[in-house]
Order: sequence, then C-alpha cells, then structure tokens
Amino acid sequence: MTLKPAAELARLAQARFPNESVDYRRARTELLAEEIELRRHIERVAALRRQLPPGGEVTGAYAFEGEGGRTDFAGLFGDKPTLVIYSYMFGPQRAEPCPMCTSLLSAWDGEVPDITQRVALAVVARSPLRRLTAFKRQRGWQHLPLFSDLDGSYSRDYGGVSPDGGDDAAFNVFSRRDGKIRHFWAGEMFAATADPGQDPRGAPDLMPLWTILDCTPEGRGTDWYPKLGYG
Repeated sequence: MTLKPAAELARLAQARFPNESVDYRRARTELLAEEIELRRHIERVAALRRQLPPGGEVTGAYAFEGEGGRTDFAGLFGDKPTLVIYSYMFGPQRAEPCPMCTSLLSAWDGEVPDITQRVALAVVARSPLRRLTAFKRQRGWQHLPLFSDLDGSYSRDYGGVSPDGGDDAAFNVFSRRDGKIRHFWAGEMFAATADPGQDPRGAPDLMPLWTILDCTPEGRGTDWYPKLGYG
C-alpha cells in the first residue's frame, strides 16, 4: 500500500485554536507530520513483532498461587491462546513494592476487563500471595490478577530476578499453539540500550503516566519518579 506523505496529511488537519500565531501553526504542522511518521513506525514495529518466528518452548515446571488457588503455567492461559505476564518487583526481601511498578499496575487495573477479552494477563511476584493481596486491598486494585511465583523459578528464567538476586521488572508474552507453549516476545531494553540522558525504557512505553507527561512542556523530567503515596 502506498501511503500519502506525512507532511501532506499534516497540511490537511483542520485544528485551530484561539489566538494561536502563524509561527505556532507552522511549527505545529511540522510536528504533526513527525507524529504521523511516529504512528506509522509504531505500526511497522508491531507488524514485525507479529512476524517473529516461534520462540523457545516453555518447559519449566512453574508453579503459582493466585486468589483462585494453585496453578501451573498452562493454567495462567485460561481459555486464551496468548498470555501476558508482568513481573512485579515485590519480592519477599523488599519492605515495600517498587513505586514505578505500582504506578504502572495502578494504571492497568482498570484496563484488565478489556485486556482479558483478548488475552490472558498475570502479574507475578515472588512474595507470598497473602502479602500481594494485602497490598492489592491497600492500593484499591479491583481487577489485577496477582500470582505468587512459589519457588521463583519462573522469575529467574524470564527476567524477574537481577544478577544480584534482587527483583527486576519484566514484561513477557507467551503463545499456546498446536499444543505447545512458547515464548513470543519480551521487553529487552535495559540499561545498556539507553540513550544518553534518558532512563532505560521500552518502546512502546507501557506506562500511561509517561505518555501523558511526554505531551507537556515539562516532559518526564530527570529527577522525579512515582511514589507509593503523597502526604
């Protein structure tokens, strides 16, 4: 399919706002063309992701405990062919969970009923389930499906444990096709891939918080992060 040039599409935009200057509109139209190119690039990357060859077969005897009881890895899929797992930095050695993870999951909580129309979702941490559910109640989460990684083996195999034995956040996608469960994709943008002056982060960024702040004059900033509470 031949697409119209982004600059041509940007010139077709009709938005105008009170008292804007000619210079503002010119710069905004140029920026709009870049935003259109960004949207197209996101679509291209998503298409390439879907075209990945089959990943490694999942063979570990992983065991989890959720609010509905114990389950193996296959049980996390429910009736869906695709499973998304977020590894939550809330291991037993931590006094409190990771504020950044918590901010992300708070944003996701309301989306769970929509997400699970398409795919299965699990939030996995190494703390005992009672500790996870206590924090879920404290935070007011209604929908997030939390699971304790009972022996930590899933977390160790799929990026949820750092080399020093601490927690790492990880985002993994698995597929169940033709009777086999395989790893499909994982976020792999770590510190070594970060550009100068930027925190390590994936693309697309999974946090709605940053997406909103990226649209503001202040941006993300370099010295602010979410907290578990604001007194």
